[in-house]
Amino acid sequence: MSTFFSIIVPVYNRPEEIRELLESLVYQDFEQDYEVVIVEDGSSERAEDIVKKYQKNLQISYYYKDNSGPGDSRNFGMRKARGNFFIILDSDCILPKNYLSEVEKELQTEFVHCFGGPDAAEASFTTVQKAINYVMTSFLTTGGIRGGKKAVGKFQPRSFNMGISKTAFEKVGGFGQIHPGEDPDLTFRIWKSGFHSRLFPKAYVYHKRRIDWNKFYIQVNKFGMVRPILNRWHPGTARPTYWFPTMFMFGLGLSLVFWVFGMALPILLYAAYFLLLFLDALVSTKSPVVALLAIFAALVQFTGYGLGFLKSTILLTFSKKQPEVLFPKLFFKLK
Repeated sequence: MSTFFSIIVPVYNRPEEIRELLESLVYQDFEQDYEVVIVEDGSSERAEDIVKKYQKNLQISYYYKDNSGPGDSRNFGMRKARGNFFIILDSDCILPKNYLSEVEKELQTEFVHCFGGPDAAEASFTTVQKAINYVMTSFLTTGGIRGGKKAVGKFQPRSFNMGISKTAFEKVGGFGQIHPGEDPDLTFRIWKSGFHSRLFPKAYVYHKRRIDWNKFYIQVNKFGMVRPILNRWHPGTARPTYWFPTMFMFGLGLSLVFWVFGMALPILLYAAYFLLLFLDALVSTKSPVVALLAIFAALVQFTGYGLGFLKSTILLTFSKKQPEVLFPKLFFKLK
């Protein structure tokens, strides 16, 4: 299949991030034509002036619309795009120069209507960003839940680095109004429509998550609350592994109680896990400081996700109300 890429980027009050992303697109080694579609989602700090500076170097279009959430903004961009294959990126991503070439290579080798790529930490990232990036991608944490190289046919892409064909977009209707969780919801509907997803391991981005510890907790807590909703909407996708963070934290609490009463084995098992996490993070990041922070990041991740998952599961099980009523902050309403 001959591909013409349309890169879709929603942005909300982050003009400087768009500059970094566009700068990385200028230096792509990809030799074919492609376009960039920037969708400003009701921002008060607009990126239009920055976008204009790159119009000589890139085929780029800019649209401003009322705030309706990232999912609807991506749909807006895909409807405006001219390409037959859409690449969806977050505004806080930076691309290595061979990104588009790797995507094209994968599509030509084994075409798929939906793909996802990994994210990595760039050298300029802060220690906190590197620690959070590690736990968000490591198989030793919740990063392993959505599949990987061994689960190629069932990889769940994330919308910071995701591709979808125009054919699949028109068939499934794009993203829904839930957020976060709009990307796995879209992936599950793509699967139900007969299309497949695949991991493109070399098509990675540098995901510059600009969050502190509190924002990170809020983010993963929302991820936890969203998962039971997705399990209800798409029952065949539910997995026992989604309970792991909840059980991990309850087990850690019980282990501390047992330790107080002289039973050390459970807490020693947890200590062994954290040591393994530290060593893996040390090998991955080459930084003892980042490796230590990765342990704290994992605790934040498991606690936030686990409590969110438990709360959502209980409310959905015992309430007759719809998710949109129970969790209004997880849904954008179209105006």
